[in-house]
Amino acid sequence: MTRSQRPGPNLYDPEKFAREFTEELRFGQGVDFVRASDSDLYMALARTVRQALISRWIKTLETQIGRGSKAVVYLSAEYLLGRQLDNALLATNLQATARHALATLDLDLDELREFEVEPGLGNGGLGRLAACFLDSLATMSIPAVGYGIRYEYGIFQQAFNEEGRQVEVPDTWLRHGNPWEFPHPEMSVEVGFGGTVTPAKNGSDRAEWIPETTVLAVPYNYMVPGYRSDAVNTLRLWRAQAAENLDLAEFNSGDYQAAVRAQTEAESISKILYPEDSTPAGKRLRLQQQYFFVAASIHDFIHNVLPGDFDLRRLHERVVFQLNDTHPVIAIPELMRVLLDKNGLPWDEAWEVTRRCFGYTCHTLLPEALEVWPVELLEDMLPRHMEIIYRINSLFLEDVADAFPGNDWRVRRMSIIEEHPQRSVRMAYLATVGSSKVNGVAELHSKLLRERVLPDFAELYPDRFTNVTNGVTPRRFLKLANPELSALITYKIGPDWVTDLEHLRELDQFAEDPAFIGALTRIKRENKVRLAEVLKKRDNTIINVDTMFDAMVKRLHEYKRQLLKLLHVVVLHQRIVDGKEVAPRTVFFGAKAAPGYVMAKEIIGLINAVARTIDEDPRVQGRLSVVFPPNYNVTLAESLIPAA
Repeated sequence: MTRSQRPGPNLYDPEKFAREFTEELRFGQGVDFVRASDSDLYMALARTVRQALISRWIKTLETQIGRGSKAVVYLSAEYLLGRQLDNALLATNLQATARHALATLDLDLDELREFEVEPGLGNGGLGRLAACFLDSLATMSIPAVGYGIRYEYGIFQQAFNEEGRQVEVPDTWLRHGNPWEFPHPEMSVEVGFGGTVTPAKNGSDRAEWIPETTVLAVPYNYMVPGYRSDAVNTLRLWRAQAAENLDLAEFNSGDYQAAVRAQTEAESISKILYPEDSTPAGKRLRLQQQYFFVAASIHDFIHNVLPGDFDLRRLHERVVFQLNDTHPVIAIPELMRVLLDKNGLPWDEAWEVTRRCFGYTCHTLLPEALEVWPVELLEDMLPRHMEIIYRINSLFLEDVADAFPGNDWRVRRMSIIEEHPQRSVRMAYLATVGSSKVNGVAELHSKLLRERVLPDFAELYPDRFTNVTNGVTPRRFLKLANPELSALITYKIGPDWVTDLEHLRELDQFAEDPAFIGALTRIKRENKVRLAEVLKKRDNTIINVDTMFDAMVKRLHEYKRQLLKLLHVVVLHQRIVDGKEVAPRTVFFGAKAAPGYVMAKEIIGLINAVARTIDEDPRVQGRLSVVFPPNYNVTLAESLIPAA
């Protein structure tokens, strides 16, 4: 390990690590060992470990800004991070030291690890992809900043009632505080909504937008450490806060609700991930969330990362804004507004810069799942942005008409604004028109994206479409979650696979090696036993480790086909009842359904009903079972995936 990879001599010496931990307990938490709670002990440990990253983090920021490096700005509504302590220990190679140091204080690292509450910042693969990308960017020392929202209550904690139906309760993941975040209220950004637009009198492309209301976006920084890397990148999450203080006159007059109304409305923006949008108020809140975080993020990058005298006509030389699905696509007209109205660029220059700054990742193949926003809502909430979208669409359709003369149907079909059944902005179309690259998330997905979802655009812009296959970070899901398998792989082929998974192909030579296969089998069984212990402690669920583990874990949606998998379970049950030979199997489901998604919630109820039926059938005991742990998350995945 190089000197720059070491956090400092103190933390690699168990005695001095223990001393730092004791100091953090005393001066950070204000308690001694006698009065310390589990929360105090965890917080002191987290603050001790983060010392290993902070100086590296500051140096990374100084180096990236000083060099004028081009950066990736990742805009995502979700980040499914998982626990931070384990990742920090892995990145700094402090696991053994921390374990030894805590043992000298009669403390157990594994017990303290369990006290960490997983950040409630994501739900499914979209959020996990964002977290994996940030991990890889830091490990490869690529300058990057992730931006999102600091959801106070996450998406929700999932429970099942007596009938097996999903019940949602708030995810209070911040109730004990969070040692991994660094608030910077002095860097808050004002974000506006509603109001009026006044065009420039000189006929320029400039206009003045005067918002009706404003809220403050307060930044909270998180460290994103690279694995054994000098780089520690930043994830910056925004919390919404009222721009106006408490109305003291209203409060003193006894109208307490009116006094805090502005605060309540502002703070609701960052309360939960994906608020139910089946009502007009829900749709409005979702759009507020999306604009809130991208407006704050673009402002932050331009004003706090770029030099003050930077020529924004060269912005594409310093940044690419990667749009993780359609949630942040309103960033395209927002950057246009900044370039046109705040910096006076003419339209053509502003559009060229904007288009070269954005990349778009499309996650779905379902046309009905491609996000649209009613024009009426956009005109009311973001009037200047709607003007910009109108002009983008008008100029784009001129290009379409020139490319396909006489094909009026194609022009209507490709319009960013759909007319029926309701005038709406197609955000996927806006993203495709306003980005330099559009990618799917797997080779087949990207092919179908070109051929079925956006074929007209692929024909018009064939070089714009590409593929970036989704991956997962091997640091968290192999080295961290499956240490025994990780050690076996390293013993056989060396450690380079941790940062380059292509090296795993070298394991092909051991496919017929009895000793290697035996070791794999032993490790798999140990992981199944560990999962059984986790589920017994977590949910009081008993599983048979001598069965095949068959897992389907992803967010609940009809197109994800959990119902099809359940039908497979029913078929297996019938085969066993009919006396046919079926390998003993435990089927795991893990998924949340959106609160307003009735069919998805019905499927959850059906899965649990089938699970009960199978459990109560003595004919299949020991041969088939269905397990649906509530509130599936990254932490549970780290136990289930190595066992499945």
